[in-house]
Amino acid sequence: MKSMKIVIFLSLGLFTCLNACTLAPKYTKPEAPIPAAWPTGAAYKETKAIPGAPTATEIQWREFFIDERLKKVIETALDNNRDLRLAALNVEKARALYGVQRAELFPVANAVGSGSKERVPADLSTTGKSVTEEQYGVNLGIASWEIDFFGRIRSLKEQALQEYLATDEARRSAQISLVSEVGRAYFTLAADRENLKLVRSTLETQQGVYDLIHRQYEVGVATKLDLRRTQIQVDTARRDVARYTQLVAKDQNALNLLVGSPVPEDLLPADLASVSPSKDVSAGLSSEVLLQRPDIIAAEHRLRGAYAFIGAARAAFFPRISLTTAVGTASDELSGLFSSGSATWNFAPQIAMPIFDARTWAAYRVSKAEQKIALTQYEKTIQTAFREVADALAVRGTVDQQLSAQQSLVHALAETYRLSTKRYTNGIDNYLSVLDAQRSLFFNEQGLVVLQLAKLANLVTLYAVLGGGQ
Repeated sequence: MKSMKIVIFLSLGLFTCLNACTLAPKYTKPEAPIPAAWPTGAAYKETKAIPGAPTATEIQWREFFIDERLKKVIETALDNNRDLRLAALNVEKARALYGVQRAELFPVANAVGSGSKERVPADLSTTGKSVTEEQYGVNLGIASWEIDFFGRIRSLKEQALQEYLATDEARRSAQISLVSEVGRAYFTLAADRENLKLVRSTLETQQGVYDLIHRQYEVGVATKLDLRRTQIQVDTARRDVARYTQLVAKDQNALNLLVGSPVPEDLLPADLASVSPSKDVSAGLSSEVLLQRPDIIAAEHRLRGAYAFIGAARAAFFPRISLTTAVGTASDELSGLFSSGSATWNFAPQIAMPIFDARTWAAYRVSKAEQKIALTQYEKTIQTAFREVADALAVRGTVDQQLSAQQSLVHALAETYRLSTKRYTNGIDNYLSVLDAQRSLFFNEQGLVVLQLAKLANLVTLYAVLGGGQ
């Protein structure tokens, strides 16, 4: 039993070598390749930090979205969406792979029981007589455990950990993307339903005008040219009704796909007026808020993992030490396995010193290239995020002015259309001026809906690109 204790203590002593340092280069957080402040200029004059408005990461999506029906739709999407489910499963997979790699640091102990019985013929026996040999044994051993002197396994473990953390951040990013996409799809459906109402109303109006002019044409008051012009307007409106009916159906299909199941009709918006606008958020005074975005955090974890991979590649140039050891008992009789004097042990360390292996140098060059790729991807992710926020801020800084101008324009065109119609019915002007006024009014009413949608959707976009949506 004394020999057994020696082996155990020797193994534990070697186990402390796991505390040796790795050969991975020291990680230094790269400087963000973007300006410290948000863009300035005419497009951004209203994008300063809004007094009292929270930042995107300080507000949950349930607080950001005010419309109760939309909240229920988003909740269903978070439960059912397959892309988000795949992201969560990828996190589970990455966590399991990290567990596998981490387990490489520890020895694998096996208890093995064995027994054999063999007949040796006389001409092979040392006694000149045939004999039957028996052997029984019970061992507790460690088979080929690599002692991580140079940190190769710990570097691989660190790489697996960083990949797991990056995958978890990717799941958060997928959730933010899903929440924002559902919001935008919901608002798009509301806008197209409003446009459908608009074109149906226009068709009804144009059909009434056509019927009136047709009667006038039959009694010789209106010309055939006027009749054909009104017919063109009716056919155009009929075409637009069909087109927006199609768009509404496709919008609803897109929303159903995001949600993962058909959305009940009572949760769908009737038009933009029936949708409560979302809360406004502040972009803050510094672009450092971008570093809280999950996709940027994920890119940094992958960069850290690339540093760890370099450590593993460097460790491959150094000797690899492994240990095989076992303690147990053996006897030529089953009943004598645990008798005095039956103890056995073995201790077999092995060292492999690399002399020449071109693959080792190639793997090291690969690890250096991977680190440069990860760094470039990290910087590109930050730059893309800055551009996304700057674009959203530019929209927020100008959309209200566009809306104000468009609303005034629609009001003026509505009055022009009313006056043109009155002049035509009084015989002062021809029908061409009515058609021009009506076309301009319809086009700009659609433009107003587009701008209203742009404002609602941009609030969601700004919230998402600033890292909100948890």
